[in-house]
Amino acid sequence: MPPKTRLIAFDTSAAHCAAALLLGDRIITRVDDMAKGQAEHLMPMLGEMLTAQGLTWRDLDGIGVGTGPGNFTGIRISVSAARGLALGLGKPAVGVSVFETTQQLSGRAQVAVPAPRDQAYLMDFDTEAKPVIRPLTGLGAVAFSTDHSPAAHIGCLAQIAAGRIGGDYPRPTPLYVRAADAAPARDAAPVILP
Repeated sequence: MPPKTRLIAFDTSAAHCAAALLLGDRIITRVDDMAKGQAEHLMPMLGEMLTAQGLTWRDLDGIGVGTGPGNFTGIRISVSAARGLALGLGKPAVGVSVFETTQQLSGRAQVAVPAPRDQAYLMDFDTEAKPVIRPLTGLGAVAFSTDHSPAAHIGCLAQIAAGRIGGDYPRPTPLYVRAADAAPARDAAPVILP
C-alpha cells in the first residue's frame, strides 16, 4: 500500500451502514445503526465523509467493500455501489469478507461468525490460503471471534483493501454462504395480453 493511499470503504451487510475513510495512516470511521434503509442512506453518508475532509470522489485511489456473509440484500447494496463507483470513477474496487477482517482482528487461524437459525459460519485460514466455509449448528460449540465493534471491522476492511490496490484481484462479488431466505412467489405469473 502506498503511504498516502486515500480509500473509502463501506459495508451494509448487517443492521448498519458502516464506512471508513483511509487517508494515509489515518482512518476515520462512521457507523450508523439501522435495520433498513441502507440503500438510501449509503451514498449521502459517504459524500458527507468526503466533504468533511475536503475531498471529492476523484481524490480517492480506490474503494473497499464488505462482501459478506451477512444480510443478502445489504451485501448486494454495497457490492453494487462499489462496482458502480469503480466503473464511473475509473478506480479499483476491492472486496473484503467479514471472515478476513475477523481473522485480522483476532489473529486466529479459524474464525466463526454468527449465522441465522442458531448456526455459525466457520472459515479456516490454511497455509495454502484456501478457505473452507461450513455452517455449524449450535452456538455453544463455537468460540466466536466477532467480539470486535463494527467500527473496528470497517477500519480493518479499509486497511486490507488498501493493501490490495494495484494487485490482481477480481471485481468484488457477494459472499453468500447459503441460499436467500426469500420464498418463491405464491401468485401466478402475470398474463401477457396480445
